[in-house]
Amino acid sequence: MSAATEPVSGCTLRPATRSDLPAVLALLVDEERVVDPGAIVVTEAYERAFRAIDMDPRNEILVLDDDGTVVGCLQMTYIPGLGRGGAERALIEAVRIRADRRGGGLGRTLMVHAITRARSRGCELMQLTSNKERKSAHRFYTALGFVRSHEGFKIAL
Repeated sequence: MSAATEPVSGCTLRPATRSDLPAVLALLVDEERVVDPGAIVVTEAYERAFRAIDMDPRNEILVLDDDGTVVGCLQMTYIPGLGRGGAERALIEAVRIRADRRGGGLGRTLMVHAITRARSRGCELMQLTSNKERKSAHRFYTALGFVRSHEGFKIAL
């Protein structure tokens, strides 16, 4: 699904392109410090995953672009389901704002846009998981209106 390019808090919110992949991976590899995208090795597995996301109308990666520098990202997946009257739900993953740009409202703006986007698509629920160690992220999501309604489980395969 292709998102329109929009101005957001002095940045541009747009769908990620292949050329953004190193910058997105740099945001994901270490959320506590700024990682140079030039130091990121883009493996074939990352290439394959990006292509699959990019080609799937139920998936999108959005980036916040500040004059050519990716300073934030998230992935949205739209999941059809039989619950809630057959309504779709949106799953949010990989929400990141570059370490040196936090605290200025970019994360909030990015998430509010994602919520609005999911609503406009007809989603009746948005869900996410967050590592139990990310206490500040939990406060952030709670402030946005997310509630801890379920206990999550994962298994490495």
